[in-house]
Amino acid sequence: MKELISTNSLPEKLNYTKYYEHDGMLRAYANRTMILAMMFGVIAIGSLSFAVYLRLQPPTVVRVDPNGESTAVSSLTEGENIRTKMSFHVAAASETEPSELEARALVRRFLEAYLNYAPGIAERGFAEALNMMTSNLRSYTMTKLRDDDIVAKIKESSMVSTFKIRSIEPFKGTPYNFMTIGVREIRQVKNGVESTDRIVSRHNLRLAVTKRSEFNPSGLLVAEYWEQQILGDRNNAPLQQSGLGK
Repeated sequence: MKELISTNSLPEKLNYTKYYEHDGMLRAYANRTMILAMMFGVIAIGSLSFAVYLRLQPPTVVRVDPNGESTAVSSLTEGENIRTKMSFHVAAASETEPSELEARALVRRFLEAYLNYAPGIAERGFAEALNMMTSNLRSYTMTKLRDDDIVAKIKESSMVSTFKIRSIEPFKGTPYNFMTIGVREIRQVKNGVESTDRIVSRHNLRLAVTKRSEFNPSGLLVAEYWEQQILGDRNNAPLQQSGLGK
């Protein structure tokens, strides 16, 4: 009977893995690496090509005509200018009706600029308020301010006016007409004596709708303005008591 030969009795080099198995694994890894490198290279070249394509595209020029219609023109230069590649029209901003919120904001800005003043800022406040008026109301108000010499009186009497709005309500059935109730306090010095007038007044404003612009984004101007005193009192007493007489 033949004796079985154990593997331990074989030479040590015969127990190693065959050489071609190691070579096959290395080639498989190399093939996978090459495929991944080729894929990433294609992606990189595609991204670079797309970036160059976008960079070479001509700029889009938007033109706005006097009617407020905008046209997007993509200009290509190949020997001659190719005019319109694509165009679109948008509704003009002037065709959009101002909202009630915009009207209330204009009323508040106008009253705060017109009725809050001091000797150093009176001219600036009046100028800001005049710019919110229509041309005919602006001319009338400027003439009134000049004839009554309002600015000089404010500086001469060191007059300070503060106005606080209590409510702004629109007139029902009349668009862009508002009634405002406010409290006005006027302090002035005459012959060394300071007096304080506190007036509760009603202010009526009618706004006119014009074309929106960069300087007038709401498209609203004050067309009519008048005020009426509801309640008022004057205080000529000194505001502080001197402690020298005690």
